[in-house]
Amino acid sequence: MFDKKIKMNVTDDESQLILFSLVELRNSLIKEGRYTDAVDDLILKLFS
Repeated sequence: MFDKKIKMNVTDDESQLILFSLVELRNSLIKEGRYTDAVDDLILKLFS
């Protein structure tokens, strides 16, 4: 179902903003007591 891959060209500033936003989302999910697995996986996929 998720076989299609998309590549994005982003600058260093944009990648830092994406990472910061994902970390903020993860922190808010932790405060709400919700699972962060999807966000964790996305951070790993985007920056590995």
